[in-house]
Amino acid sequence: MMIEKRYRWKSEQIRRHVAIVDGKQAPTKVLLNATYLHPYIRQWVKGNVWICDDRIVYVGPNKPKRLDSCEVVDCTNQMLVSGYIEPHAHPFQLYNPQTLAEYAAQFGTTTLISDNLFLFLQLTKKKAFSFLAAMEKQPVTMYWWCRLDPQTEMDGEEHFFSYKNMKSWLENDAVLQVGELTGWPRLLEGDDFILHWMQEAKKLGKKVEGHFPGASDRTLTKMKLFGADADHEAMTGSDVHKRLMQGYTVSLRHSSIRPDLPTLLKEMKQCGIHHYDHCMFTTDGSTPAFYENGMIDEMIRIALQEGVPEIEAYRMATWNVARYYNIDHLHGSITPGRIAHINILEHASNPTPISVLASGQWVKRDGVPVHAFSTMEWDVHGLAPLLLSWDLQMDDLQFSMPLGMYMENSVIIKPYSISMDTSADELSTDHDESFLMLIDRNGKWRVNTVLKGFATHVQALVSSYSNTGDIILIGKSKRDLLLAFKRMKQIGGGIVLCEQGEVIHEIPLPLGGLMSAKPMSELMQEEKALGKLLRERGYTFADPIYTLLFLSSTHLPYVRITPKGIYDVMHKTVLFPTIMR
Repeated sequence: MMIEKRYRWKSEQIRRHVAIVDGKQAPTKVLLNATYLHPYIRQWVKGNVWICDDRIVYVGPNKPKRLDSCEVVDCTNQMLVSGYIEPHAHPFQLYNPQTLAEYAAQFGTTTLISDNLFLFLQLTKKKAFSFLAAMEKQPVTMYWWCRLDPQTEMDGEEHFFSYKNMKSWLENDAVLQVGELTGWPRLLEGDDFILHWMQEAKKLGKKVEGHFPGASDRTLTKMKLFGADADHEAMTGSDVHKRLMQGYTVSLRHSSIRPDLPTLLKEMKQCGIHHYDHCMFTTDGSTPAFYENGMIDEMIRIALQEGVPEIEAYRMATWNVARYYNIDHLHGSITPGRIAHINILEHASNPTPISVLASGQWVKRDGVPVHAFSTMEWDVHGLAPLLLSWDLQMDDLQFSMPLGMYMENSVIIKPYSISMDTSADELSTDHDESFLMLIDRNGKWRVNTVLKGFATHVQALVSSYSNTGDIILIGKSKRDLLLAFKRMKQIGGGIVLCEQGEVIHEIPLPLGGLMSAKPMSELMQEEKALGKLLRERGYTFADPIYTLLFLSSTHLPYVRITPKGIYDVMHKTVLFPTIMR
């Protein structure tokens, strides 16, 4: 199944659009007396905007000759900008692509370019593409990446990343790039699989996105030669400067674990950077509560506060992204032929729109949400509650491994020697060591170790949300771990926190055990409550949801717990293999 983005409008629709300009037919909406941002000339311009269904058909001084059944909106004293674009979304951070898109639209982000890893690993290709097609019918535009590595160590990787699968994904019109390249060290070591698909992406006119935290000039140069086009891992103004000097487009990040934007913008000025044509904004798949104040609109607001010129701040959220991805014929400007993603602002100093048009439909009108999204039939796409046909036993909770994992910070996990007795049913709260287990969602294998640094008083946290889709158990009490697992199984997947024989909090994740079906506003409250409870019990890091995700993520140093066992990232070896059940 292909999603034909290049042929969004059929010939008869285009003929109708032209007939509207000729005065032979009426548009469906007209925005009168608009002051709109024109990114080509970097100016605010006055004019009228005619829309036919989901397309802008005319922008200029004229009014349409015919107005039969046409909605006319007076935009006097309001400012219009193109819908904002999130170029690097991970739409599976407890929320799902639909609830994220609905929520983002309320804040003016009407286009998302999203990670496909969850769809790639959890669904068949047929189901994944049917899901892409269903998302295509929503007012927000969803584009996708094509991953080249699974970001963990897993059996059957060659099955998922087969030639046939990769070709189908890359040729899908909804896919704009390959990446993010978390597996780039393999490329440097001679992995021609990654290089081949980077070259195929180039041949198809698609982009290659890097993931190069801390990369030297030399590494950035090599990755440019391999074909990388952009990177979102700049953590300082100097990092931004380095990437721009090598000819990269730079995504400036402001996320739940890296809220860097104010610092980046200050330091960019110190580095002498005063032009932003090759910069764009990203929130990099933040967890739900981070979005309480908005999405890309919040980044524009920060940029304005940091003294970025008004028009440049808006261009980084719209035109720069569209032009970079070669979708500027559809996005990024309020000009004829573009998709009618339009934000109506009370003033340019406040980028959160009062009204939002997505694909020509109101999704927000005068500050009030408008229901414009169709209901998603999740089970049709293979996203049903988790049904586990096996049970966890006390025998599974044997922790005799000599090597543990020590959380130095949110992303760095180091190996350490376990010296305490792990045969007890409960660990003391006098220290920050907890039982840690990763168990196959099909019940075939397990990895048991100790996690140091996570918390002092968490008795049992069980999560079906993980990087691999397998089950994570962390806690001091084996009895509570069994209870939390049982409850997680009962609710069809989710995150469950137990203490002294009671469930004290849960976040149901009925979509494959990885995503909530609840609106973002409800999910935010559930996530905030979990964070509060964990911090009260000694968790000190930035984001517990990312902690769960990163435990298996082998693009980060130094050791990880994976479906193959405890894995040494730096030496690319399995230190202790999984135990078959």
